[in-house]
Formats: sequence, C-alpha cells, structure tokens
Amino acid sequence: MAEPTFAVLAGGLSHERDVSLRSGRRLSVALREQGLSVEEWDTDSGLVSRLRDERPDAALLALHGGEGENGSVQTVLEMLGVPFVGTNSEGCRRAFDKPIAKALVAGAGFSTPEWVVLPHSTFRELGAQAVLDAMVQRLGLPLILKPDQGGSALGTQVVRDAAELPAAMVGCFAYGDTVLAERFIHGVEVAVTVIERDGGPEALPAVEIVPESGVYDYTARYTAGLTDFFCPARLTPEAEKAVRELAVGAHRLLGLRDISRTDAVVAADGTVYFLEVNLSPGLTETSTVPMAMEAAGTSLGAVFSDLVSRAVQRGS
Repeated sequence: MAEPTFAVLAGGLSHERDVSLRSGRRLSVALREQGLSVEEWDTDSGLVSRLRDERPDAALLALHGGEGENGSVQTVLEMLGVPFVGTNSEGCRRAFDKPIAKALVAGAGFSTPEWVVLPHSTFRELGAQAVLDAMVQRLGLPLILKPDQGGSALGTQVVRDAAELPAAMVGCFAYGDTVLAERFIHGVEVAVTVIERDGGPEALPAVEIVPESGVYDYTARYTAGLTDFFCPARLTPEAEKAVRELAVGAHRLLGLRDISRTDAVVAADGTVYFLEVNLSPGLTETSTVPMAMEAAGTSLGAVFSDLVSRAVQRGS
C-alpha cells in the first residue's frame, strides 16, 4: 500500500493570508518530524481540481479568516468526501460569526462583555454621530471595536475617548461591513486551547497575554518581542479552573471539533468573560497554541498527528 499523504491547506485570499502561510509551514514541518508525508497546498481556484486529481488521505486546515473559517472550504471537503482535521462546516458558521458565538455562550450562562452589532448602512442611513453617541451611552468607555467576522485582531481597536470613535469605525469597516462593539474589560487576557482526545475535549494550560502596547492587536500578535506570554497563566487555581471550563464549554456549545482556542479575560473581581473562539488558531512562532501544547508536555506535531489519525478513522 502507498504511504498515506496529507495536505496542509494554507494561504487563501483573506486578509490573514501571510499568517496562514506561516502557520501552514510550521505545521508541515512538525508533522514531517513525526514521520508523516505532508504536502503544503496553497488554497486557490485550483483547489477542487487538485483535491480530485491528487486526493490526499486527509487534509489539515491552517487557513485563517474568510473561506477557511466560515465553513466554505469545509463544505467543499465534505462534498468531495475528503477527511479533514477541524470543525465541520455547520460548526464553522456558528463560531465564525462573533455575535452569534457570544449569544450562544452567554445563553449557556457564561459571562461575556455587553455588546452591540451594527452594519455600515446604519451609520449612513441614521446619522453616524447620533448612532455613535447612543453606542457610548449604552456601553460606556473604553470600548473595543472589531469586525463581526475574521481573526488575527485585524481591524480591532480600543477606544478610550469618544472623539476617537469615528476614525476607529472607519478602520474597523475596512475589514468588514458590520462592526461588533463591546464594553472593554480590564483584566488578565488569556487564550485557552482545547484539543479532543479519546475522553473528549480537554483544555490545555491557559496562556496569559501581556502586550507591550496594552492592546493585543495584529502587530502585537505577530511581531516577536512586542508581547510577553506566561504559560501557565498567572491565575488563581479558581480562575484557572474557570477559564478551562469556559473553553471546553464554548467548544461543546458551538459544536466545534478536534481543536479550538477560546480568548477570555479575567477581571479583577475574578469574573471570567468570554471574548471569542477561534476554530483554526494560529500556529506561528508567536502563537499561543504551540505554547500551551508545550506546557502540557506535548508538541504541535504529536497533537496534530493524533488529530489527523482521528480524521482518517472517522472518514470526514
């Protein structure tokens, strides 16, 4: 029998293409170190034909944002019957939409910062300043703006003064037609990776994130030296337990599969707030997922080698 071959799908055409390619390269190297035969595929218009002609035994998605996380590529893989690591298309659609994810998690009893969601058309039709004034009255300051879909903190901005809002909105709308504005919670920011094992989803040690600028934006995420990370996070045992329960809870509630990363903040009073969940988290040298795996006594290659075996066994 021929040696199994696995395709790491990366790149694509989203704003996060460069980060995706970095994640894909690192994942491919880690899998090859486990003895697996791996090819790196750039996800472009030739993907469907290539999947048919060079059908891999399974695919691993290192795609960030856009078609790679909104369920589109997953739907193509499902239609073609190609097994893949990661959440199925239905779960992707739930998790990729931040307001939907927040509503589902909040409905299950977890805390999440108060928020509003508004499309660009609302500001144009009802008057930008009047809508912004109402937003500040409802949420207070500071608040954080982010596109309702997407990752890598692209377009995300913290607003501390109402005079900064118009420019911040313009920056946010550059990455999407709808903005999610939420109350900014001061506290310890953490990222919690969840991986599925035979016994079900399991949370790895939380990674504490301390950006030099005070805001964990795109530059802070992917520029070495601009953010300090602590793993395990410097949390009380109670807070550590709570963030792990939140991450596993979000993974289950949203119907995620194989691996996810939940971002949260622990306020001074100990309340843990859900921010968002990422179903295809970054795997670069500055990403928190590999850090959590190392703290748990495992490695990127070992975890994904196990996950791809599970994908092959389930056949989708």
